[in-house]
Amino acid sequence: MPTQPNTDEKNCPRVWVDDEKDEFVIQGWKASSELENKVKETGPLPDYEAVVRIPARMVQILKEACDAVERPDVR
Repeated sequence: MPTQPNTDEKNCPRVWVDDEKDEFVIQGWKASSELENKVKETGPLPDYEAVVRIPARMVQILKEACDAVERPDVR
């Protein structure tokens, strides 16, 4: 499970790949109500969805997660 660089490995944004469901699972910081309102300006936010924030420095980790699901031996 990749985590963002320079963290304590316990309480930080993370990215998981759920191989069984072919989904990414992202743990991030809760969005403020102001940010949620900005998101809602672009369309509705259903009760079963959430807005989370992750740092831009996690781009490499997201790329690694994408690469992992594209590998033939993962499927």
